[in-house]
Amino acid sequence: MAQDDDTPETRLARLVLSLRSQGVTDPKVLRALEATPRQLFTPDLFQERAFEDSALPIACGQTISQPFIVGLMTQALKIEPRSRVLEIGTGSGYQTAILSKMARLVYTVERYRTLMAEAEARFKALELTNVITRFGDGGQGWPEQAPFDRIMVTAAAPDEPKALLSQLKPGGILVAPVGKGPVQVLKRYTADGQGGHTGEDLGEVRFVPLLDGVAREL
Repeated sequence: MAQDDDTPETRLARLVLSLRSQGVTDPKVLRALEATPRQLFTPDLFQERAFEDSALPIACGQTISQPFIVGLMTQALKIEPRSRVLEIGTGSGYQTAILSKMARLVYTVERYRTLMAEAEARFKALELTNVITRFGDGGQGWPEQAPFDRIMVTAAAPDEPKALLSQLKPGGILVAPVGKGPVQVLKRYTADGQGGHTGEDLGEVRFVPLLDGVAREL
């Protein structure tokens, strides 16, 4: 039911309170969510749903992730102020913007030119100066800038993402959905500093698949 104070700011505040009640409790993550206007990343057709806790369609057959999953994955990454973060799958740029408010630098890779251009325009409008973008194959990471303190993958890898894990610093953390079906397992990997890593399951999620290469026309 609409209220007199049903502004974007109050709707965002209610969303953040809901996420906290679901387990997103890291104060830094909650502040980043509060400071990121989701409506700016939501297509016009879905503006009325911008503050719902649900995934929404964007261009190129992709989605803007459910806010709870965004908060959960960001919290699982354990970002520190000096962290260099690699994001695989820029999409709308919503997750990127949240990461940028917590990390020193965010490197983000997108395989669709359309999404990359739209996200770059949003980053410019929001004056996010610590985001570096790249059009390319996300599954290959960004070897020239490796190693990274943290890596987040916002599409489902079919198997353990070995190429990305090799780009982690010792003690670094990678969070990714892994699995070939419509439902995947959210995994957190921690590099052990000896060329290996440990992994833990964080629950079931649903993501679009991580595809090889770059899109030719989109």
